[in-house]
Order: sequence, then structure tokens, then C-alpha cells
Amino acid sequence: MTGGAGYIGSHMVLALRDAGEKAVVLDNLSTGFRWAVPEDVPFVAGDFGDEDLVSETLARHEVTAIAHFAAKIVVPESVADPLGYYHNNTAKARQLIECAVDAGVEHFIFSSTAAVYGDPDHNPVTEDETLKPVSPYGRSKLMVEWMLQDTAKAHPLRYAILRYFNVAGADPQGRSGQSTPNATHLIKVAVQAALGHRNGMEVFGTDYPTQDGSCVRDYIQVTDLAQAHMDALNYLRSGGDSITCNCGYAQGYSVLEVIDVVKNVSGVDFPVRISGRRPGDPSAIVAGNARIKSTLNWQPRYNDLKQIVQQALDWERRLHNRKAG
Repeated sequence: MTGGAGYIGSHMVLALRDAGEKAVVLDNLSTGFRWAVPEDVPFVAGDFGDEDLVSETLARHEVTAIAHFAAKIVVPESVADPLGYYHNNTAKARQLIECAVDAGVEHFIFSSTAAVYGDPDHNPVTEDETLKPVSPYGRSKLMVEWMLQDTAKAHPLRYAILRYFNVAGADPQGRSGQSTPNATHLIKVAVQAALGHRNGMEVFGTDYPTQDGSCVRDYIQVTDLAQAHMDALNYLRSGGDSITCNCGYAQGYSVLEVIDVVKNVSGVDFPVRISGRRPGDPSAIVAGNARIKSTLNWQPRYNDLKQIVQQALDWERRLHNRKAG
């Protein structure tokens, strides 16, 4: 898998190991961590855009399925650096898909995003909603979806496109979590503020057409998301057709609601500053998840915002102690 030393990829590694599966990780460690990959899992340091390295890795490890996690993911950054996002997320993905076809890889699981919907007309949003991404990040991911769809028509490659909503929490056993120092995920930032690892936090916009004026998002626990990948892999292996699924709980929380939960769970009333809107942020987006439940038989286990926040707090403390040690 690509990006297996990162936040979501490392949880997929754990899910594969727990299931007795073999995995090999390719990661350039630009945002991931070598220690996030267990020592008994083969690790290849490098970029997924390096065709020679990818081809060699696929052949050496006799890879039959690829889970592609590696990507740049910060919406405001994509607005400021669109070409960087199209290069990393789209152009390199084309090379990766070509390597997969050349190596005879049968199954491809792609980390896509709810950002492909832009600001949807309906919530919860289904997979059949009109796709109108408003950021280069969302567009860069949608282009890869199109490439996979076209490639699957021309070659014996079947895919699962998983459109993530807002990923949060940490491994319930404390083995991995969101470790990127400057991560922009709301729960990560709020937890750092609660623990005093940053001086409060900002809320970007309170004038949206939502119940309290702040953006509404669907937060999916990261181990549940890793399980969605396992379910997708099993579905493809059993002969399932290529599929696109939302990954979320069909439940939305506003930014201010999430902050209140973090304050309540942590017991800390940290400062919150109100700032203007960020470019590329839709007002509300919540996942319709009927397809993933019915077709992949996905059964979430951690759909509890307080539990997700507690996991994030526990992981942040463990991460802080690791650095201090």
C-alpha cells in the first residue's frame, strides 16, 4: 500500500495484520512515520510516483491488490498550490495505475474524498450526487476516480473508490493515531488545544447557513474506515464489480458542537477564536452510507463522538510522552 506510514494507512496495516494478511508499505515519510509501521511489515522508502521502484516492489512482493493512501490533503493549501496537488495527487496516481496494469494487479482501493461533491444540494449526500468539487484538492481526487473508471473498462482491473468524510480518532488499542504535527483535522487541533499543546484554536466562519453558523461535517472513526477497506478488499476478491462508496456515519456535527464535546470530554475550557471563512470549505456535508452497508456489509463499531474524542485525547498524550521521552 502507498502511504502506509501515515494516519489512515497505518490503521489499514494494523487491520491487515490483525486479519493475518500480508502487507508491504511504500511511503516517502513526508508526513508519515517509520515507527508507525510494525517491524514485521516490509517497508519500502520511496515515492509512489517512482515507476521503477513501484514496479520492482509489485513484482518482488507478488502484489495482487493496491490500497492507495498517499496524497496531499489540505484544502486551503490546495487552493494556494493547485499545481502541486495536481502533480502529487493526480499525475503520480496515473503512473501508479499504469504500474498496476503492467504488473497484472487485479484490485485497486483508492482513497477518495467527500470533497468531490463540493457544496452538495442534498444531505446526506449519496454517491449519485452531481460531482462539483470546489477545491483543487477535490478536483485532483476526482480526476483519479475518472482514470480508474476508464482504466477498468480497458484492462482487467477492478477498483473500490472510497470517499472519506472527516476521519478522526485513533486505534482503540493505542497502536496508532493522527501523528502529523501540523495536522489540520478539527478534532486533532481541538485536542491539542485542550492539552495545552497549542494556544487555543480558530473557527473558520460562523456565518454559514447551519444551525449555529459553523460548518457541519460527518466524522468517521479511523478504525471503522480501515475496516471499510478490508470489506472492500474482500468484496473485490469475491468477484464484486468495481464500486464507489461513501465512508461516513450519515450524521453531522457542527464545528462548534465538536469543540464543545472536546471541552466536555477533556474538562478543559480552552480559548476559541472566530476567524473568517476559508476558501474551499462547503457549509455542510454528511455521508449517505446505505451503499457501503448493503454492498460491502460494512458495520461501524465506533460511531460515538465522545469515544472518538477520548481516543484522540489518549493518542495525543501518548504521542506527547513519546516526544518527551
